[in-house]
Amino acid sequence: MPNLVQFFLQGLVIGFAIAAPVGPIGVLCIRRTLANGRVAGLVSGLGAATADATYGALAGFGVTFLSTLVVSQEVPIRLLGGAFLLFLGAWTFLSVPRDPHRKTEGSLAGDYLTTFALTLSNPVTIVAFAAMFAGLGVTGQGGDYAAAALLVAGVFAGSALWWVILSTVVSAFRHAFDLGRMRWVNRISGLVIVGFGVAALLTIVI
Repeated sequence: MPNLVQFFLQGLVIGFAIAAPVGPIGVLCIRRTLANGRVAGLVSGLGAATADATYGALAGFGVTFLSTLVVSQEVPIRLLGGAFLLFLGAWTFLSVPRDPHRKTEGSLAGDYLTTFALTLSNPVTIVAFAAMFAGLGVTGQGGDYAAAALLVAGVFAGSALWWVILSTVVSAFRHAFDLGRMRWVNRISGLVIVGFGVAALLTIVI
C-alpha cells in the first residue's frame, strides 16, 4: 500500500510540474479568470489537466498502438494546434472587453474543450510521459495496472491543483480591473497567444 501511495504522490508532482510553466493555456486561464471569473479560469485549466491525464494514461497503460499513432501524426496535429492558436489569439486581441464586475454568461463547456484540444495538440507530451513512467518502472504492459492508474490519477490531481491555485490567485485581483485595463489584457493576451501559435508552426519547419 505505501508503494501505491508513493506512485500517486509521484504523479502529483509530475502533473504539477508539467502544468506550472506559463504557456498559452496559462495565458488563457488568466485572461478568462479576469474576464469571466474564477470558475471560468478553473474549468479552462481542468481541460488541460484532462488532456495531460489522457496522454499519461496512454503512456502508463502501455497502449502502444495509440501512442505510436499519435506521435506519427505529430506534424498535422501541431499544424492544427498552431493554426487554432493563431485564430484564438486574433479573436482575443479583437474581442470587446466586458465589465469584469458584472456576472457573465460564458460557455464553460467551450472553455473546457478549447484548452483540452490545445493541450492535446502537443503529442510530444506522450513521449515525455512514457520516459518518466519507464524511469519509475511503471507500465501497464507489465500488468501493474494499479500503479499505472494511481500515477495517472496523480498527474491529473497535480495538474488540477496548479489550476486551482492560479485561478484563485488571479481572481483575488479581479476587482482591480476595469474596462480599460481589460482591453489591454485582451490585447496583450492575444499577442502572446499568437506568439505561441507562430512558435508552434515554426517547430514544424525548423
